[in-house]
Amino acid sequence: MSGSKIKTVLIDLSGTIHIDDQEIHNSKDSLKRLRSQNVNVKFVTNTTKESKKCLLNRLNGIGFDIKPSEIFTSLTAARHLIEKRDLRPLMIVDDRALEEFEGITQTDNPNAVLIGLAPDKFNYKTMNTAFRLIQDGCPLIAIHKARYYKKTEELALGPGPFVTALEYATDTTSHIVGKPEASFFLSSVEEFNCQPEECVMIGDDVRDDIGGAQKTGMLGILVRTGKYRIRDEDKISPPPYKVVDNFQQAVDVIVNELL
Repeated sequence: MSGSKIKTVLIDLSGTIHIDDQEIHNSKDSLKRLRSQNVNVKFVTNTTKESKKCLLNRLNGIGFDIKPSEIFTSLTAARHLIEKRDLRPLMIVDDRALEEFEGITQTDNPNAVLIGLAPDKFNYKTMNTAFRLIQDGCPLIAIHKARYYKKTEELALGPGPFVTALEYATDTTSHIVGKPEASFFLSSVEEFNCQPEECVMIGDDVRDDIGGAQKTGMLGILVRTGKYRIRDEDKISPPPYKVVDNFQQAVDVIVNELL
């Protein structure tokens, strides 16, 4: 049981409240119930295959009422890092995500490698170009290192295996900006002026969502939807605060036990 009253709820998107263009069991009504409880709500996502604008269009098309200011993405965190370091990265990201980096300088002489989920670009030529840049001293920035994610009917490789391949080949370590990094979670709640112990994270990824949040001092509620697989909860220590069937049940836990 949490020692502090929960003031902020962080919610993963894909695999937690929707998969592609489909709502996950009663998530829309459950979100309305959560909003009625006088808590802060923030959607935190490692999605890199599309910009925030594209993502919002998708969510609104499903019927979710979500404002742009309520979404904090790993793409946003990556842009902040690029601007802070004045980098000109080779961008290995999906074309639908490029608008998130509008205005970022791209030249024939990049000084960094940025990699996200980009299935059409994970080919030998592109990876070899990235390999050579890193070998020459360019930093490798991983928007996140998810092992896999849930598509409508199946699991698919995330960017993690490709980031790891570049790390292995170049004997270097990537700088990760998205979940499960503590800086990502803490940045997402800065505006609310609350402490980590006053926050709870709901997600389907036991390592990136739950493990990452709990390492910052937040609570974690793992849902058995999306990429969840049997006994995932045994893969982190401490285990999740709760493991529930879906987002609806996660909201039940928050309303009945944490507020």
